[in-house]
Amino acid sequence: MKNVGKVVENLFNGFIALALSLMAILVFGNVVLRYLFNSGITWSEEMARFLFIWLVLLGAVIAFKENSHLGVDMLVKRLSKPLKKIVFIISNVILLAVIYLVVEGSWKITLLNAGSTAPATGLPLTLIYGTGIIMGIGMGLTIIFKLYRVLFANEDVNKYMQIHESEEIITHANTSGNKEVPR
Repeated sequence: MKNVGKVVENLFNGFIALALSLMAILVFGNVVLRYLFNSGITWSEEMARFLFIWLVLLGAVIAFKENSHLGVDMLVKRLSKPLKKIVFIISNVILLAVIYLVVEGSWKITLLNAGSTAPATGLPLTLIYGTGIIMGIGMGLTIIFKLYRVLFANEDVNKYMQIHESEEIITHANTSGNKEVPR
């Protein structure tokens, strides 16, 4: 299971890097063409926008998997381990419900726009609205995996908490002689 997760993560990271590279090339090339030759690539802006949508939503899945999203932990870090576990389970069940709504809404809008195409590129709009489905499935599977590990594999809930102690990380980096702040 971990190998499959690693392969998917590598695919997402590769696609994100490719999308970012293509976006930079398309936008830069279009700017150069406009200023030097008074012309441009008609579909460049639309394609860059589509790539940006995919980049952001796939990046959100990777950030979610790595617990890199922002959060507030004033209450949670003061709780005992059993209470942390209960709060973790409740919050992740709520997240699953919200992600279900995102996937359901993305599915409906994807079906609604199944026959529509983008004006400049001619790409089907299902490629754009489908990103919500892929993002939701990726995040949902991540939540299910984390819940399974905490509930049945008896892993420490702190490993899967969404919060990183920035002060402790900076202090640790300074005391270990490390100039860079670790992720």
